[in-house]
Amino acid sequence: MKVLVTGAAGFIGSHVAGQLLARGDEVIGLDNFNDYYDPARKRANEARLSAHPNFRMVEEDIRNRERMFQLFADERFDAVAHLAAMAGVRNAVKYPALYVEVDLNGTQHLMDAALAAGGLGNFVFASTSSVYGNTKQIPFVETDPCDRPLQPYAAAKRAAEMLGYSYHHLFDMNFTVVRFFTVYGPNGRPDMMAYLLAESVSNGLQIPLYDGGNMYRDWTFVDDIADGVVRAIDRPLGYEIINLGRGEPTLLKDFVEMIETLGGRKANVIHKPKLAADFSRNEADISKARRLLGYNPQVSVPEGVRRFWEWYVRKDE
Repeated sequence: MKVLVTGAAGFIGSHVAGQLLARGDEVIGLDNFNDYYDPARKRANEARLSAHPNFRMVEEDIRNRERMFQLFADERFDAVAHLAAMAGVRNAVKYPALYVEVDLNGTQHLMDAALAAGGLGNFVFASTSSVYGNTKQIPFVETDPCDRPLQPYAAAKRAAEMLGYSYHHLFDMNFTVVRFFTVYGPNGRPDMMAYLLAESVSNGLQIPLYDGGNMYRDWTFVDDIADGVVRAIDRPLGYEIINLGRGEPTLLKDFVEMIETLGGRKANVIHKPKLAADFSRNEADISKARRLLGYNPQVSVPEGVRRFWEWYVRKDE
């Protein structure tokens, strides 16, 4: 199978590309290597993937519509795993237009390019549990209302989900939405909570802790998420929305304590009130993923935190 993985130099994208390569697929990565965080980290991911003979990276931006059309015409992909995005809830509040340009308009460019090239077997779109907003329904089920996003990142992702349905309805495109729940693990972005906590414990970095850490998150190890994406690639389902999480939420303050225990010291936190863009709890109902994809997350939170910490302390070697 020939698969386009957008955002292949990023955190989750590099893991998805790695799993596809490990089983023998041909992978074309697409990334613009922007400076949302240190591009050197993305270059390191690219270097690891490029050691595989079935991998090639294309450095380009999904907002470049003309280039996307040319890429799809040249390559004739069997499937797309679309993980490229502007991520980060709080950054989206500062730059909402950018998130719409990338997460919505960029997604449309890819779908249009796929249609112009004659279609493809499956389009898997990475979305987010943030689309559920501050719903009181626990756990989050794919059929829950998602019409009250709390910030532009969630709004742009939800809009792209709906656009995908219209393309399925009008053009018979297989479009699977996978909603990620609080992903962490090796090669994680430096703006994500797990990495910030590790920096705080190791180097004294002062970080904010909102609402006393009394927020539940469905922490899901990146290998399990990547496995779910690969399973979705293999199963064209028409149009489906599928949660990918662990289904067992953990208090943020308990997650903090796990990192502190491994590091042997306290994190340097400054306590702040809950943000309006934050939600109190997320928890995935993953019964649909189990049924349709055979998805079965393997890594417990304590084990995942241990693996993350082991990577963190060796990352610069």
